[in-house]
Amino acid sequence: QVQVVESGGGLVQPGGSLRLSCAASGSIFKIYAMGWYRQAPGKQRELVATITSGGTTNYADSVKGRFTISRDIVKNTVYLQMNSLKLEDTAVYYCNINGWGISHGFDSWGQGTQVTVSS
Repeated sequence: QVQVVESGGGLVQPGGSLRLSCAASGSIFKIYAMGWYRQAPGKQRELVATITSGGTTNYADSVKGRFTISRDIVKNTVYLQMNSLKLEDTAVYYCNINGWGISHGFDSWGQGTQVTVSS
């Protein structure tokens, strides 16, 4: 069983910054990819950014140049640095980590952390 826990959400003014963290724990043999997704009220969950085990990153067009995804392989942790935040970035942000455990694969989601951008 692999658990994923996010932290770092909160309330910020437009133009501000926040850093989200997500740590995976449990029976982890290898992590294939880590990512951040978000879901705004009344909308479907959407991809924000992903990073593979090789370090390849992918971003939604709406966050390119403003958000940066990074990871600490030793700590099984992924980060999302969010700069120049906009009102439309308001959402619940979810972390996803997938990989291989001791005897089977896993695809684990965190409980979500609220990010609110408001003046």
